[in-house]
Amino acid sequence: MTTERRNFPGISPRAWEHPADRAALVALRKVPGFDLLVRKLFGFVGERALRLTTLATSVRVSETQFPDLWASYIQACTVLDIEQPPELYVAHSPYVNAGAVGFDEPFIVLNSASLALLSDEEVQFILAHELGHAMSGHVLYKTMLFLLMRLTIPMMIIPVTGAALLAIRTALLEWDRKSELSADRAGMLVVQDPELAMRVMMKMAGGGKTDQMNVDAFVQQADEYRSGGGVMDSVIKVINLLGRRHPFPVLRLAEMKAWVDSGDYGTIVGGDYPERNADDNVSVFAEIKAAGSKYGEDFDKSPDPLFGFVKNIGESINGLFKRKPATDE
Repeated sequence: MTTERRNFPGISPRAWEHPADRAALVALRKVPGFDLLVRKLFGFVGERALRLTTLATSVRVSETQFPDLWASYIQACTVLDIEQPPELYVAHSPYVNAGAVGFDEPFIVLNSASLALLSDEEVQFILAHELGHAMSGHVLYKTMLFLLMRLTIPMMIIPVTGAALLAIRTALLEWDRKSELSADRAGMLVVQDPELAMRVMMKMAGGGKTDQMNVDAFVQQADEYRSGGGVMDSVIKVINLLGRRHPFPVLRLAEMKAWVDSGDYGTIVGGDYPERNADDNVSVFAEIKAAGSKYGEDFDKSPDPLFGFVKNIGESINGLFKRKPATDE
């Protein structure tokens, strides 16, 4: 059973993309032949192999296979104005997860454990999250990162090459985590219930006993994680994220709440959003500037003790340079 949703005709992925994620994608797409080159190098064999493996080991969702899930999926595609829904599969797995795979014809694989843990609307959030990845072109670059991660360890035996690959891998992992925040926003726009989306993050962290959990308490936990402790705790938080492709559930929840509180979510749901027909006119400089501005704003407003410590040092040094030199009497 699906509930009524507001649709977004012609909506551009720019509506939900995190500024840093969006700037990187726009810049890459402006490089002549970049996408074509990557697709030729990685798409043919990789996509065929993954598709055939999935076709052989999973159940393809349709009107006759998981019909309720199919109806929910089609509704998500309708909300985001996707005319050709990517193929959807359910794979047997004890892990709650889903993924978008492919290049020219991406498809989505939902782990069966997700159906056991999550409600129908929460599963729709997960599906819309993956549709957000597909619409933003994340799948292509995530595959690049996957291949790069496999190359990094063997290539580390070559000092210069290994160091370069490690630096690129680290930068791409930072983008990859931001892409998850973007896809979470796409999921929110489909379910149109921020608390439901936050509840999914809570279930990801604590399981399905929702009668024993409270979203407001989990929001407070997220605030405590972001602002609690001292500078050393902040350093540990940074180290804990290294190598991870997904932000922690509390951080994803905090980003969702911040997006809602900023008013941007409500503006889009109200019908004011960028459309795809204007995507070709997007300025790379403007997108990168917006990303830099957003990072600066986040730095200034962050409750993290490390950010405050660095900011205070910067202000102290700036103050020293601004002092007038002493004059001899």
